[in-house]
Amino acid sequence: MSDEAILRPIIDGVEVESAADDAIALIDPATEEVYGHAPISTPEEIDRAYQAADRAFASWKRTTPAERQLALFRLADAMEERAEEFADLESQDTGKPRATLVEDEIMQSVDQLRFFAGAARDLNGRSAGEYLAGHTSYVRREPIGVIGQVTPWNYPLNMAVWKIAPAIAAGNTVVLKPSDTTPQATLLLGRLAAEYLPAGVLNVVTGDRTTGAALLQHATPQMVAITGSVRAGMQVARAAADDLKRVHLELGGKAPAIVFPDADPEKVAEGLVLAGYFNGGQDCTAATRVIVHESVHDEVVAALAARARSHGRTGAPHDDGILYGALNNADQLERVAGIVDRLPSHADIVTGGRRQGDRGYFWEPTIVSGV
Repeated sequence: MSDEAILRPIIDGVEVESAADDAIALIDPATEEVYGHAPISTPEEIDRAYQAADRAFASWKRTTPAERQLALFRLADAMEERAEEFADLESQDTGKPRATLVEDEIMQSVDQLRFFAGAARDLNGRSAGEYLAGHTSYVRREPIGVIGQVTPWNYPLNMAVWKIAPAIAAGNTVVLKPSDTTPQATLLLGRLAAEYLPAGVLNVVTGDRTTGAALLQHATPQMVAITGSVRAGMQVARAAADDLKRVHLELGGKAPAIVFPDADPEKVAEGLVLAGYFNGGQDCTAATRVIVHESVHDEVVAALAARARSHGRTGAPHDDGILYGALNNADQLERVAGIVDRLPSHADIVTGGRRQGDRGYFWEPTIVSGV
């Protein structure tokens, strides 16, 4: 236990010792070993986080765009200085290949913070002209208020920045819950933010689905935002309707690729293996379904299978030459295995279709035809 990380929520600018009786075991997807625990934040802690965000909003909404921009620039610089640490945490949480994380994701998050820092100074109102004699009508942009946010496990830091940065740049304050399996990088971001943002502007709580529901159903936020499944989005929309919260829903998808007769099978395979297997296919835009014209079907399937075998390698985060790492969690591994187990009799597993190894949530690159 002494080597395991004990994570703490960040409320009103400080790490707090949670009073929660329950904690979530953090499991390395590549080894299935427990490396830490994150508390399931209590309703009282969620309430404290919202109270802190509400207090902070009273003054943060009056800051100038220049002040908000400078704070976000400083936070981005601090993230860049600790990019390797962010990558280590993200790799441990997600199982992603470590070699590419700094360039592919961490520096993207840094750039996104800087983008929204710049956008903070371009929040102009729009003149609407004179619609009544002696009066001028115009639109004034004002912060919404306190925003409750929930982020997923497939791109934990990227998704957190996409939600946090525009909200804070516009003068809002935030209470955010990262996914139960991937909280580390978001909590590090929260600790850094406490150095450059006023206390309470960004609060991070931890927990499970129940925590997320309590966060989104709380009476304080004027807006709630999630990235998740369509089912989760419907539940959030229903709950938000009770007190007319604004909602921002980024929901799961199924992205088909359509292959026409004049396509080059080899180039198709090159593009689709990357688009389909990157991040283990755990992406709403992953090319997980391919619709191929019958005249080139066999050639495309053969090319895809060959490319998957040669370039779709999976392995542990520090292995060389891998395209993707372990699936994020045991439920995700079971979900993928279930898809294969439930294939109809007329479907054909061309390559893969099995768990790789007996330790870690690894799944071989798989091509199925005839579905």
